[in-house]
Order: sequence, then structure tokens, then C-alpha cells
Amino acid sequence: LMVTFFSPLKPARDLSAVPTSRQHEASVKPAERFWTSVRDQPVKLRLSESGPGSEMPLTVHQMFQETVDQYGDNPALCWKAAGQWQSMTFKEYMQQCRMAAKSFLQLGLERFHGVCILGFNSPEWFIADIGCILAGGLAVGIYTTNSPEACHYVADNCQANVLVVENHKQLLKILKDQLPHLKAIVQYKDELEQKMDNVYTWADFMKLGQDVPDRRLDAVIKSQSANECCTLIYTSGTTGNPKGVMLSHDNITWISNAAGSTINLRMAEESVVSYLPLSHVAAQVNDMWTCMRFAGTTSFAQPDALKGSLGETLREVRPTSFLGVPRVWEKMQETMKSIGAKSSFMRKRIADWAKAIGLQASYNAMNGIDTVPWGFMVANNLVFRKVRAALGLDRCRSCFTGAAPITKDTLEYFMSLYIPLFELYGMSESTGPHTVSWEQGHRIMSCGKVVNGGKTKLDKPDNDGNGEICFYGRHVFMGYLNMPDKTEDALDSDGWLHSGDLGKHDCDGFLFITGRIKELIITAGGENVAPVPIEDSVKEEVSIISNAMLVGDKRKFLSMFLTLKCVVDDSGDPTDELTPLAIEFCQQHGVTTTKVSDIIGNKEPAIYKAIQEGVDRVNTKATSNAQKIQKWKILPQDFSISGGELGPTMKLKRPVVAKMYQEEIEQFYS
Repeated sequence: LMVTFFSPLKPARDLSAVPTSRQHEASVKPAERFWTSVRDQPVKLRLSESGPGSEMPLTVHQMFQETVDQYGDNPALCWKAAGQWQSMTFKEYMQQCRMAAKSFLQLGLERFHGVCILGFNSPEWFIADIGCILAGGLAVGIYTTNSPEACHYVADNCQANVLVVENHKQLLKILKDQLPHLKAIVQYKDELEQKMDNVYTWADFMKLGQDVPDRRLDAVIKSQSANECCTLIYTSGTTGNPKGVMLSHDNITWISNAAGSTINLRMAEESVVSYLPLSHVAAQVNDMWTCMRFAGTTSFAQPDALKGSLGETLREVRPTSFLGVPRVWEKMQETMKSIGAKSSFMRKRIADWAKAIGLQASYNAMNGIDTVPWGFMVANNLVFRKVRAALGLDRCRSCFTGAAPITKDTLEYFMSLYIPLFELYGMSESTGPHTVSWEQGHRIMSCGKVVNGGKTKLDKPDNDGNGEICFYGRHVFMGYLNMPDKTEDALDSDGWLHSGDLGKHDCDGFLFITGRIKELIITAGGENVAPVPIEDSVKEEVSIISNAMLVGDKRKFLSMFLTLKCVVDDSGDPTDELTPLAIEFCQQHGVTTTKVSDIIGNKEPAIYKAIQEGVDRVNTKATSNAQKIQKWKILPQDFSISGGELGPTMKLKRPVVAKMYQEEIEQFYS
């Protein structure tokens, strides 16, 4: 594997020199460059001469058709209607996608123009996305949390001909603005509140293409090439407008196969729950594309999944793999700890005994040691099996975490329950995963090894081996739509994608993320400080802390913003009420309050002292005085998506927080 990381690259195969019959089989058009920023321009593929990376390029339709031909009667999609689970086979799925494609053609969808989808995960979301691709358009997801202005930017940037929205609430975001290329809007849930020109219900939309002949659609499908764009993923835009990441058919079909084969997915046996935003590349590749490639079943959660109903869906579906962002795992951890705190003394003793065994057993398995600690079978029967069943993870072979950093505390908590979490790492620009962890290949705090056929190099490594992580492979994106300068900033002349992340490899080839170049704090004394490890350490030392953000760029010392763990309301907004675990923390320190505002308003001495002691413990581990936290402040409200401090996958938006609390930052240094 070290050879894979650092060996010189073989030149990519030039398919323009392949005989015409071979080109037709490969569905690849001639191209001179690895990148483009033009919507209808093909790119050169990073094909290996042999082995992983040399597989025949496929379009989305070709991959889909292969699955339909072999597993057409298997369940593809499952959803709940009127309290009952419904299902659709792969044959029916393909038929629905073709019907949608014909309707898009009837509406006048132009080649390489966008179809924007704005709504929660559902069969209609998948069918609209794939139908758009079959009809020659560009499928574009929009976050449901986006403002009307942000929705308008994406729809205008991709020259959307059609907008597919979930309900009236999302429809209103679109009706406010005129979009020059827009021809129709489709609403896939609920009845229309009023009749409007060129606004259709889902049922009416699906009937529009009834008279479009199969040969017309088949001609469009046949004209598609694997090295042409079919999907746009818009980055969350933490600094300015979002960028449209252009993904080709080959990007999608290749990574679906490469990632799935690396982690040993089983054909026609996989089951996943779809609940994370499909406008994010991780959810789209996991829920839609990899399931298509491996004939897995995707079951859709309820729209209020992250507000409480996800647990019920997991228990009903019992998926074989589950992908959660760190905040999902942290919420599970907090809930289980809260329940455990109310248990009897004897139950707590048994749980603590079992978790000590589970942690050791998990470390043994991770390190390739075949033996389990004494008492494991009893602990498994008494605790671990029951916990997995209660979580709906009793059939789950792989629990994944990705899209943001996760703390060692959370990883070890689940290891103690014999539920190892496997970290994934990648970007929208790498069509999702670049490195993956799995049962036979994981290390704690590592994001795994490169997918089969991909390559990693560390650019300009320092004395400790830390360098910028660069990606190479057929999953590397085509470019940013209409942004040639930004595309050239991301891709070097040899076709390597520069991630902006810092990392290093261990002796076994596992990749560890050590920071992000743009997030590095450079103190007034010139010392580089990676904020995430320090922030994670504070959260681990002081259990009442929810979020932490280090500040101090170009300053004489480091300071930190802290938020306290609080209950969120049905809209996902933080309230003033402390969580049960936070209340327990207060009680342990002789404080009876249940509100965030009381702690801040009174500067509750016992709580402030406990936090300072935790910060002091973190500082004792600092490698230099410049890495120590000198001042800190508790903010009146926790970070949230609606507040703007967190992105759709709960990733911290540092520039936004810095701007919101500019006065408080100045007070640190006045």
C-alpha cells in the first residue's frame, strides 16, 4: 500500500486512440484535458493500464441497466405510506425513471441544463435525479435549509429548466424570483394550494411524457458518454457563493464500484436508510449510487428523522450499513448516557463492566488479535446485543462516520458497546469517499486507506510527515462549473486534486487528518496551530461543552468560544434548556439550574471553575505555550444550522462565527 501511495503514476490511457468499436463500448468521447469548467465538454479519464482503475467506463444508465438485468425483481426502494411500508423493484424503478425522463423531455429539458431538486429524501427525489440524467440534463440537489436567495443562485448558475420541490414551503422559495431558463416546476408532495401555469403535481408530471416514444429517449441515452457531466454538487459556500462541482457519469459509476468493493459489499444483500441531505455527495453516493451498483435496498426515513423518528426507522428497517455524521453519533451517545444515568446501581455496575470488556474486544479486533477478553460472551448477551437491537443496528455490519471530524471519546464510547465506527474521508470534488475504513481495515482516529484504484500523495511534507493530502483517480471531479480559475487552483497540471487538508500516513498506510490549511491559526509569533485537536480535547475533558471554536489568528495568544449542551426544539433550533447530561454535570458540581442563561447570567462559580480546570488539563498537554488556551467565553446559544454557524452536515463555519462574534473576539485581546 505504501507503494500505491508514493509510486510514480503510470500515464493515463488515451481512449481517443482506441478503435471506434471499443470507444462505443466504453462510451467515452475524445478529450485532451483532465478538467473543464464548461457544462457540455468531456474530459480525459484517469484510466490505469491494468488492475483497479482500468475498469470499463460506464454511464449511469449502463450501470443501472446491469443491475436491472440481473436483479430486476429485487426491492430497490422502500418508503412508508399511511403507516405501512411500500416497496418498488429495480425493474419498476427503471420504468419510473424512464417515465420521468420522458416527461422532462416533454417539458423541454435542454441538454446539459439543470433539474434542481429541493426536498427531503424520497423515491421521487431519486426518480427525478436519475430521470433528469437519462434525459440528458444535469441533476442538482439543493439543501432544504437554503434561503430563497441561495436557491435562486444555484438554479440560475446551473441554468435550470425544471425545479422539483417537495411541498408548498419549498415552492414559495422559488416563486419569489424570475429564473431566465426555468420552464416548469413540479411539486412531489401534497396537493397544490392553487393552480398556477407550468406548476405540476407529481402525478400530473409523470403523465406528461406518455406520448414521448421510447426511441426518442433511447437516442438521448445512447448519445451519452461516461466522460461527460451528469450531476452538479454545490459546495456549502462557507466563503462566498457555492461552487458547482461537476461530476461525470464515470465519476459516479466508478466510485460506486470502487468504494463498495473495497469495503466488501455483498451483491443484493445490502440495506441502507436514507435520511442525510441528498444534496450532499456522501448521502447521494451511499444511498443512491452504491445501492444501485450493488442491488441494495434504500429505505427512506421520515422528514423528522433528525428530530427523533430516525431511531424508529432504524429498528424497523434494520440496515446492513449505516452512515452518520459525527453529530448523529454524538446525539446517540448523549441519549444512551442519559438513559444509563437513570439506571439502578446494579445495572450501572454491569454496564460499566461490559463496556470495559467491549472496549478491549474492539481494540483487539482492530489490531487483528483473534482473541476476546474473558467474559466477552456474557457481556455480549447481557448488553451488546440488546443495545444493537435497541438502536436498530443488530444486522449492521458497518457503521460509518464522515463529513466532519469525530472525537476519540465518541469513537471509544461505541467501541465499548462493541460497535466500531468506521471513518470515511473525501470531498464533493472526489465524488465522496477517497479513503475508507472497514471491519478488516481500520484504526482509531484514522480515516482509513485509499479506495481500490485511487492514489494519495502528501505534498510538501514537514519533518513529522504532515503534508497536504492530494487525490488521484477516476473519482476526481471534472471541474467547477463556469469557474476555470478556481478549477485550476484545485487541480494541478498532473491532474492531482489538492484537498487543502493536512495529513500523514502511519507505517501500515492508514491516513490520519491532522488539520486543514485554511483553518490553521497562525499566531502573532508565527506558530501554526491546528484548532480541531484542541477543540476536541476540551469537549472530551468537560462533558457539558457542546461546541468549541478556537480563535487567535495573528494574535498574541489563543482564546476559545464555548457553547453548552442544550435541548433543541422541533425546528432544530437550540433552546435555553440544558440537556439531561448537562443537568447531571451541574448537579455533580452542586448546581441545581436547568438553564443556559442562568449559568452565564450568574457566571455560576462551580461550573466556570470546572470548565477552567478542564481547560487547564488540556493546556498541560500542549506542545508549546503558544498552543495553550489563555481565555474563553461561553456563548449564550449553541451553534446550529438555522443560526448559520453550522453547515448542512453540522460542519463548523468558522468565518461565520468569527463575524457574528467579532466584538467578543476583540474583547479577548483588548
